Amino acid sequence: MQNKKRYRPNVAAVILSSKYPEKCEFFVAHRSDIKNAWQFPQGGIDEGETPREALHRELLEEIGCNDVEILGEFPEWITYDFPSVARGKCYPYDGQTQKYFLVRLKEEAKIDLQAFEIPEFEEYEFVEYEELFRKVTYFKRKVYRRVIDYFIQEGLI
Repeated sequence: MQNKKRYRPNVAAVILSSKYPEKCEFFVAHRSDIKNAWQFPQGGIDEGETPREALHRELLEEIGCNDVEILGEFPEWITYDFPSVARGKCYPYDGQTQKYFLVRLKEEAKIDLQAFEIPEFEEYEFVEYEELFRKVTYFKRKVYRRVIDYFIQEGLI
């Protein structure tokens, strides 16, 4: 008998720099706990929390800043399994089901990766669309492209 897979409810932020719409740059950060893993900020949704509340909390925890304007929300939840290298990190989950948001940093926003005791990320960059897919970890590329392409088709990027 096969056990049913368990997925952690999660939010993820596609962050555009404050230079948008003049310049379209995406925030991507290097995880401090997984070698060569670059990704968007993301994190679990706590009990009783809405996805938007979780988004603001997670941004504050992960990049020390939630001074953003929400531009859009991906209409579906996206579910994926953890690759073997990451499995066990979020035990007892097999993967995550994520709600993606498109946000723009406000002009006065200040990113501080050291804002919390144990930093999630060790460095970050703002990159253009094509560079993003060369930089991010392999197992996130397909989902990221799907989400960003949706926001482009909707005229939000």
